[in-house]
Amino acid sequence: MAKAKEDTVKAKADKPKVKDDTAKPKKAAPAKAAAAKAVTEKAAPAKAASAKAASEKAAPAKAASVQPARLQQHFREAVVPALMKQFGFKTAMQVPRIDKIVLNMGVGEAVNDKKILDNAVGDMTRIAGQKPVVTKAKKSIAGFKIRKDYPIGCMVTLRRGRMYEFLDRLVSVAIPRIRDFRGIAARSFDGRGNFNLGVKEQIISPEIEYDKIDALRGLNITITTTAKTDEEARALLAAFKFPFKN
Repeated sequence: MAKAKEDTVKAKADKPKVKDDTAKPKKAAPAKAAAAKAVTEKAAPAKAASAKAASEKAAPAKAASVQPARLQQHFREAVVPALMKQFGFKTAMQVPRIDKIVLNMGVGEAVNDKKILDNAVGDMTRIAGQKPVVTKAKKSIAGFKIRKDYPIGCMVTLRRGRMYEFLDRLVSVAIPRIRDFRGIAARSFDGRGNFNLGVKEQIISPEIEYDKIDALRGLNITITTTAKTDEEARALLAAFKFPFKN
């Protein structure tokens, strides 16, 4: 019995080993990894190049948006030193500056037709480059057929960059287009450094096309400054080439 068991064990030991072919596909894994690595290496430079190109395209647009308005830069470089020398200011913070510009347009005809107010809002949007706010009546006036909280006009407040851009267009293009223009009277200051200018026709603005308007409308332009006196405010506006009468 024991001898039979020894023969069986010896037969198993002498039996030739058969190679297992099922393990061969494992060799494909390194080749697959190498192919994927090659694809990644080829795609990396293209991806980096596309990202670099996108960043280069975005950089000029960002730089252009940050660039200040022409008159804003003129104020910092030329107006501030000139006013400091003229009035003897010790620091640049004492120099008066324009705080805001308010455009106001009254549209009493809107009582009978609301489309007139929509046209006025459209004109104001093109002039200011910013959508205005519709103003409403504070109280009822029977003689003018106006009820309380009825829309009768529009206004817009400009600050910072848009304010200087509007002032540039106003001084350089719009005011010279006024009919029979002989200069702006300096008596329109309110005694606290603020200036008011009335415009009879909105078509003096270069953004308004004469053939596309429904009616001629006037508007009021209020320039609010930080000046303490009218003399300082006039010197500030004159530095922006405001055409005052001599």
